[in-house]
Amino acid sequence: MLELQLRGEYIELDKLLKALGLVESGGRARMLIAAGEVKVDGQVELRKTAKMRAGQVVEFAGQQVRVLAAAGG
Repeated sequence: MLELQLRGEYIELDKLLKALGLVESGGRARMLIAAGEVKVDGQVELRKTAKMRAGQVVEFAGQQVRVLAAAGG
């Protein structure tokens, strides 16, 4: 399982996929999210800019990503 440590309170779902290199662009991320290809905590997430917070798990293309709290937070 991959992990992404937040820099603030949250990261938007499309930006998370791009930050981890799971997609080549933000546009591609938004297209895949809208197509129902991404799950958050086991449920399909269709909101491209849904706020991912510490403790959530994102699933995409056979990868799981756990969102970790920001350092010191």
